[in-house]
Amino acid sequence: MRHSLVLTTYNRPDALALVLASVLQQTVPPGEVLVADDGSGEPTAAVMRTVGPRFAGRAIPLHHVWQPDEGFRAAAIRNRALARACGEYVLLIDGDCILHPDFVRSHVAFARPGQFVQGTRALLKESRAARALAAGETRFGAFERGVGNRMNALPLGWLSPFVPTPDDPLKGVRSCNMGFWLTDAKRVNGFNERFVGWGREDSEFVARLVNAGVRRRKLKFGGIMYHLWHPERPRDALEANDELLAAVRRADATWAEDGMDKYSSTV
Repeated sequence: MRHSLVLTTYNRPDALALVLASVLQQTVPPGEVLVADDGSGEPTAAVMRTVGPRFAGRAIPLHHVWQPDEGFRAAAIRNRALARACGEYVLLIDGDCILHPDFVRSHVAFARPGQFVQGTRALLKESRAARALAAGETRFGAFERGVGNRMNALPLGWLSPFVPTPDDPLKGVRSCNMGFWLTDAKRVNGFNERFVGWGREDSEFVARLVNAGVRRRKLKFGGIMYHLWHPERPRDALEANDELLAAVRRADATWAEDGMDKYSSTV
C-alpha cells in the first residue's frame, strides 16, 4: 500500500526541521511527504532546501505545497496537498508533532477499508519542548520529566486493537494525527474551505466522512507522536466555525461545496 504523509506547517521552521528529521528515522518510510504550508516565510523555505537532499538520498519524494498567507486556512492548504497526493492512504500530521520511529509502520498496519483512524498525542511541556528544539532531539521516553499525556506515548501495539472507539465519532478529533483513504477524502471533497480561522475544520471533515459511511477507529499505543508546546492560537473564529459544523451535522451532509475538487485541474 502506497501512503502519503501530509504535514501542515506555518512559520515554525525549527519545529518543522525536527519533525522532518523524525520522518527520516521511520522504520517504514512514507511513500512521499507533502509539506502543506499555510503561507510561511523564507526560513521555512530554507528548511525545505536543507532537508531536500536527505530525502532524495532516501528516495522519498518531498513536496513543498505553499499558499499565500491570508490568515489561518488549514482547510485550503490541506486540500492543495491532498490534490497532489499519490498514495492510496494518507497520514495527516502537524508540523509541530515529532514522530516515534514506528509511527508510519503502526498506522499503516492499523488501516482498514471503510475506516479512518484517529490517533493520539503525548505532550512536550514548555521547558521540555524548548530543550528538544535547542538540542535537535527527536527521541523521548514516556516517563521522562516534561512529558504530558504519557499514556499516549507507550508503544504497546498489541493492545491497540482492544482499545474501544468512542461512541461519538467527533470526540477527541485532532487532525494532527489522522489516517484515511484518499478515495474517501475525495468522496466528501476534502476539507471545507469555508472554515477560516482556528477550529473545527477537522471535526467537520470527520462528520462528513461518518455521514458518508466511513467508520472511525481509534489508534492508541501506536501512531505515537510528541506535540511541541506552543501558545494557544486565537480562537475568535470558533463560534462561527461551530455553527458551520452544527449545520453539517443537522443536514447529514457529505459533500464540501468549497473543497478539494477545485485543485484537480492544477495538479
